[in-house]
Amino acid sequence: MFAGKPVWAELPVLPAADLVPLVQGWESAGVEGVWAPQIFGAPFTVLAAAAAVTSRIKLGSGIALAFTRSPLETACSAIDLDHISQGRAVLGLGSSAQSQIEGSFGMTYGKPLAHMREVVGQVRAVIAQGHTGELKRLEGAYHTLDLSHFRLVRPAHRSAIPVYLPAVFEKACEQAGAIADGLLGHPLWTTGWLRDRAIPSLKAGLDQAGRNRNQVDVNLMIFTVINPDRAAAIADARANIAFYTQSPQYLRYFTEIGFGAEAQAIQAAFAAQDYEAMARACPDAMVRAITILGSADEVRELVAERAAFADSITPVVPQFGIAPDKAAIYRRRIADLFYT
Repeated sequence: MFAGKPVWAELPVLPAADLVPLVQGWESAGVEGVWAPQIFGAPFTVLAAAAAVTSRIKLGSGIALAFTRSPLETACSAIDLDHISQGRAVLGLGSSAQSQIEGSFGMTYGKPLAHMREVVGQVRAVIAQGHTGELKRLEGAYHTLDLSHFRLVRPAHRSAIPVYLPAVFEKACEQAGAIADGLLGHPLWTTGWLRDRAIPSLKAGLDQAGRNRNQVDVNLMIFTVINPDRAAAIADARANIAFYTQSPQYLRYFTEIGFGAEAQAIQAAFAAQDYEAMARACPDAMVRAITILGSADEVRELVAERAAFADSITPVVPQFGIAPDKAAIYRRRIADLFYT
């Protein structure tokens, strides 16, 4: 617990010899759950490995890319993880950037809010009824599943697995409020965006669906670099912020938080595949606005300020442009400050 809020960790893909003691140590320290992100490979593999060596900690896909596989495969992966972990699975589903889904994965992106609503509905149907033989056809604009001859070999461990949706922009926050069990706050969010845009939009979605605030868990992912050497902390976080800025889809966000010109320069450098230029175009002020960094005392105070808007938090180490040994040091510092 931190500031009265449960704390989650982000679990990277690691060799078993490193993963096992890491996740077992987190469980012993009282960490609420772990999120495994999908950068390229699906997150269910590393979560299944963690499930086999733990007994309490929650296991969340944070996030699984919703548009890169059939909703049936996503549902079955979540069901398998829930069986392995005996009811500890959490299904985080995200749309990612259009350039990644259509380019790298070669899949249909479409209208992301409508597409996500369809995927969530079909996944939930399979989890709840996939063992009954009653589903027949699930008709959608993006996915039509003919399940006339499909049947799970046994019921899901739970008839409903919690679904968390991430968000950058307001409409995605509204959708989470309307249909999700949790909102996974994007680590790009500044405190001001969280306060002025994200939380009011979440409330709008809750109101539209006639739901109460306690029906959606708000979990904030927060880029966190604990280092009393502020210049070194900024340097270690810079490439990560530049990486997340490269998508044109996020340009409006960076413009509205005051870094539109910088984002355009980073995106131009990315288009030229000049990664050093991307980092150079990302100024200190932009890194500081998004990443919580500094000494342990400074980080504690700033994270507590954001946690006031959340139900749970996930301090995460920047994952791009940082050496594995340095990332391990920052993970230990996060553990010392937030888990013990």
